[in-house]
Order: sequence, then C-alpha cells, then structure tokens
Amino acid sequence: MASHEFRTPLTTVLSSASLLAKYTATEDQEKRNKHIQRIKNSVNNLNEVLEDFLSLGKLNEGKLDIKQELINLRELLADTVEEMKALLKKDQFFLLEYEGVENVVTDKALLRNILVNLVSNAIKFSDEGKAITIKGKVTSDRVAISVTDEGIGISKEDQEHLFSSFFRAANATNIQGTGLGLHIVKRYVDLLGGEVGVQSELNKGTIINFSIPINV
Repeated sequence: MASHEFRTPLTTVLSSASLLAKYTATEDQEKRNKHIQRIKNSVNNLNEVLEDFLSLGKLNEGKLDIKQELINLRELLADTVEEMKALLKKDQFFLLEYEGVENVVTDKALLRNILVNLVSNAIKFSDEGKAITIKGKVTSDRVAISVTDEGIGISKEDQEHLFSSFFRAANATNIQGTGLGLHIVKRYVDLLGGEVGVQSELNKGTIINFSIPINV
C-alpha cells in the first residue's frame, strides 16, 4: 500500500516537471501554473502519506509520550487553520468558532496532529466553494472540538468501520488516501483520554467531533 500511495503522486510530479520544460514562451504561463499546482498538490499528498505511516509506526511501537503543557487553545486552532489554507480547493473557506477560556493544559503536538488530520480530510472530501467549520468549546474540565464539512458524507454502514486502520469508505475509493487518518485520530484521542465520534449523511456532509480532558 505504501509503495502504491507514493507511486501515483510521484508519477504526477515527474510528468508535470517534464511538461514544464516545454512551456518556454511568455504566453505559456497559464499552462506552467497548472503544472506547478499539480506538483504542489502531489507533494502535499506525499507528505500526508508519509506522516500517516510514520505516525502509525510510532503508535504501534509505543513511542509517543504525552507532554502536558500550558497552551493558548484559541491560537492553536487559528494558527492550524491558517496553515491549512494553502490546501483549500477553489473558493473553499474556513469558519472558526470558539467559546470558553483560552489557556489550557494538554499535549499541543498531539492536538495539532488531530486537527490537521480532520481539517485535511474535510478539504479532501468536499467540493470547491464549500465551507469547513471548526468549533472549539472549553468547559471547566474538557475541551470539545468539531470539524464540519459539506462534502460527500459517509454511509451508515461505513461509519461503523470509520476508525479502523486502512479503511476506505465505499464512496471514497477514487480519492487518494491511506485509510489511516481517522484511525490515527482515534488513537491520539485515546492517548489523551478522550472520545471521538462522527455524524454524517451521504452527499450532505460530515461532522467529526472529539473531546478531551484538560486542566484550565
């Protein structure tokens, strides 16, 4: 699976790089831009695949330690969303909502990895021009975060297996991915002592929500 997932974007990078060399005239800039974007998208796919397999390896080897630290959760959400803007499809946009205190104690790296996985999935499985909503709410001892898209949705049958390793929903087989993202999210949330769930309807969108205990 790893070799297959790497081969497809690498082929795209090589073919686009070869075609770029042929477009030398000034009026060819639009064609150059098209292939540059294809290369960027393929490199992002490669990075996603690599991160998934590295994360799974660390989880299976028990090499992830929880590092509790004081963080500004509102800033973490905002910064992560800002970083992910580079992956948005045409006219997709983020909506960010936050409620509660900002400073909490949790593992910043694990929480960021959870967010990156969920937001990248929302982008991937949504069409152009759709909103992706990220909500954060802090209570006295927990933080609840949800990522909502208006994408292809997940059938009831597939929702039962959504957090299994290497699982791909029936309507997502033509979209590149390892089937590891949500499995990794589930294991990260478990490490933080939290819970994760899904609400979805085919062709209407998906909400992935999770909550973890925190100190404020």
